[in-house]
Amino acid sequence: MKLLPTCLLLLAAALPAAAQTPTPVPAPTPVAAPTPVPPPPTLSARSYVLMDFDSGAVLASREPEMVVEPASITQVMTSYIVAAELAAGKVKLDDPVFISETAWRRGGAGTDGSTSFLQVKSSVPLEVLLRGMVVQSGNDASIALAEHLAGSEETFASLMNEYAARLGLTATRYLNATGLPADGHVTTALDVARLGRALIRDFPEHYQQYSIKEYTWNGITQHNRNTLLWRDPSVDGIKTGHTSRAGFCLATSAKRGDMRLIAVVMGTASEKVRADESQALLNYGFRFFEASTLYAAGAEVAAPELWKGEAPKARLGLAADARVTIPRGSYGRLQAAVNVPKPLLAPLAKDQPVGNLVVKLDDKVIFEAPLVALEDYPEGGFFKRLGDAVLLWWSSD
Repeated sequence: MKLLPTCLLLLAAALPAAAQTPTPVPAPTPVAAPTPVPPPPTLSARSYVLMDFDSGAVLASREPEMVVEPASITQVMTSYIVAAELAAGKVKLDDPVFISETAWRRGGAGTDGSTSFLQVKSSVPLEVLLRGMVVQSGNDASIALAEHLAGSEETFASLMNEYAARLGLTATRYLNATGLPADGHVTTALDVARLGRALIRDFPEHYQQYSIKEYTWNGITQHNRNTLLWRDPSVDGIKTGHTSRAGFCLATSAKRGDMRLIAVVMGTASEKVRADESQALLNYGFRFFEASTLYAAGAEVAAPELWKGEAPKARLGLAADARVTIPRGSYGRLQAAVNVPKPLLAPLAKDQPVGNLVVKLDDKVIFEAPLVALEDYPEGGFFKRLGDAVLLWWSSD
């Protein structure tokens, strides 16, 4: 047993007892009976993924990590890099881009692939090339952009692979900026969904171009090949792809209310099938799942006792909204808990990580994020620090 001097015993007796760290639970609201979640629709695609945009959770899939050829969906990475270079100020939308003979021969009007009908040895504003690639999958525009940003398409492909690694596209390897067939130029449905999510998250203004239905250049009007843009008003992207080896592929994103989903189908038999199967996936996700904000960014999630500080408690919250997508009607089965160091000692700086929040649905973790201090918490005065030190010493046995 630890013995304290009489003066410290008197000081300790005057101080409040330690409080337990609260364990918050999302306040249940009246909900309808849970909707049974049936299996996803039967699709003919070689592989597919349905992903929740907010959390990145996969809601449905088949062979999500099957290695496949991406075809023109490759150009999503090309446009991601262009958007990143624009954001960094390394290039500008009005930059004149030279159309080389290589870009013209490999992607121009004389080829069997998608083209923006660019004239060889002309100069075209970067914005025009970007629009041509995003809307009509112009291979000539893709190659010209790659050469402008990296000097050659080969060097640009190396840059694409660096970005792929940074974004966690673990099975993707790029050999060109267009998606034209090349042995070893591969991806997976899961990686395509991850890339689409990164594009929308990191460059939302740039992403708006993916909803453009038609585009005219050089007196030629071409339509976006994503036919869901006409069929479903909630669809605002992302990209089609097709070669004889890859089949017909489609990465799609749609937002209904405050919920956004990403659907990827790879290797279907026709343009109609890829659209139908993508629509079926989106309808399935919106019908049987719902998005919910459990805690808003900056709102208090927990207020554990703070030792040796001016304030008796520290208000903790999240740097970003805590959003989850769950089966409809299952909100009442959520369980949330905070993990905070004990004892929690001052000083704490605003936004300093302090433990974490974990949310489970039926014992499965569906959300986890760091808790941060919502304001500065300086140390208390000498007697406050001394008194807390005594209590901590006394309670440590």
